[in-house]
Amino acid sequence: MNRLLTVLSAVVVLGAAACSLPTQSPQPLQPHTERKGPVGPVPPGLERFYGQELSWGPCAPYARTESDRTAYASPGIECARLQVPMDYAAPQGEAITIGVLRSPATDQQQKIGSLQINPGGPGASGMSTAASLAGSVRSTELGERFDLIGFDPRGIGASEPEVRCLTDQERDADRLDSDADTSPAGVAQTESEERDYASKCAQRTNPKLLANVGTRDVARDMDVLRSALGDEKLNYVGYSYGTRIGAEFAEKFPGNVRAMVLDGAIDPGQSAIDQLVAQGAGFQRAFNDFAVWCAARQQCSLGRDPKTAVAQFQQITRPLVERPVRAGDGRELSYKDATMGAIQALYTPSLWDQLDGGLAELRQGSGRTLLALSDSYFSRGQSGRYSNTNDAFDAVHCVDDQRVMDPNVRREADRRYREAAPFLDDGNPPSAALDMCAFWPVPVTGEPTEPEVGALPPTLVISTTGDPATPYDAGVKLADALHGRLLTFEGTQHTVFLQGVSCVDDAGTRYLVDLKVPADGARCSSK
Repeated sequence: MNRLLTVLSAVVVLGAAACSLPTQSPQPLQPHTERKGPVGPVPPGLERFYGQELSWGPCAPYARTESDRTAYASPGIECARLQVPMDYAAPQGEAITIGVLRSPATDQQQKIGSLQINPGGPGASGMSTAASLAGSVRSTELGERFDLIGFDPRGIGASEPEVRCLTDQERDADRLDSDADTSPAGVAQTESEERDYASKCAQRTNPKLLANVGTRDVARDMDVLRSALGDEKLNYVGYSYGTRIGAEFAEKFPGNVRAMVLDGAIDPGQSAIDQLVAQGAGFQRAFNDFAVWCAARQQCSLGRDPKTAVAQFQQITRPLVERPVRAGDGRELSYKDATMGAIQALYTPSLWDQLDGGLAELRQGSGRTLLALSDSYFSRGQSGRYSNTNDAFDAVHCVDDQRVMDPNVRREADRRYREAAPFLDDGNPPSAALDMCAFWPVPVTGEPTEPEVGALPPTLVISTTGDPATPYDAGVKLADALHGRLLTFEGTQHTVFLQGVSCVDDAGTRYLVDLKVPADGARCSSK
């Protein structure tokens, strides 16, 4: 598929939160049913959804990936299904379900409420994120005072029905095709593949779901969940694309917000192409930082001069356009997988050592390490099964963003992207190929606009100076649009809250617990 849309991803990498309190061993939870809603205002026609019972039980049946099967077996978490309308314009019609995971507050007497979490993507599983955070958050003040709630947005993960476009075998084959040929014949072939992809999505996914899978609908689902959980006001942590969901919620339901932490912001008023170019520049900055780090080592796959690192990277990876290399287990590393593996590693410095090793391996003719990084990016398990994260990513973007139907605009966008991120330039002329959204079977339901939030309580936006996927300036603009407070983190990584940086975690905790925002101009660093 076309590299322009594929690169525009913001899957968040979450680490363990800092812990200051002794860990408590959670007791096994017994299945039970709760009715806590409706709470707060209920839009007309949605009474049965806002006041529904949630039946909580073991999480094992909700697991959709190999890692989920392990994480969901942990004691102290429970899962349920939330019913929401397929189409909010016809709430008496078909209903769908949202998978929800909960790690209950350890101090129920002092509990403030629920804390909903979305990890971004779009297409990432909030249930998986909450499960990965539950053990470390449980022993903190946040874990004492809030039920930690992760939900899989409609069509994603355990939510039903699911968005599904490609089979596992088709996804493997797609990754081997780098779509590097930008000649008229190459463009025609790429567009044929994009049209085929859109057609398969329409054949394999409920068309009504495709038409109602966008951010506008996810925000409405969050308000239904808020009420069903018994919360008068929403407490929310949104990472990366989850900040766009938060901004949408703030605009639709400003009176239903208690607190929002938005980390790794999407600029709500920026076009998809401008976001793409800004993201390319962000990954180039992260690559430059990696090159400096690598050059200081005793041995570096890109040499000892950071100024030549782009040329060295191109020298190593460009031959893959014509000839993939072996990567073990009968698989091959393509140019697409090599560059996506590098992008995956540039999300966080903790993967830089693996990237350096993978590039050194590639010099020797092996693509095993870079393919493993790319497998992580594309959510491919060791058994060869994929989650539907990438299919959902495309489906959401194709209804959230205005479509580009002019080949000249596509060509100019590709030119700007190559200029912003030269380490990812494959050496061919810019491509005029339209992406899958140009052939999408349902209309656009969203558009990039700055939210008009009215009387919104203070929000907290966290932005990282060297964030490769969501540039720092986007956080500045989102904080301004929401009339919120900006907390700056000085570092090179994608998102930071609840990842062990005490300055950030303490500020976020004080805000969520006490509604106390950091001082104007507050800054944190990992040093």
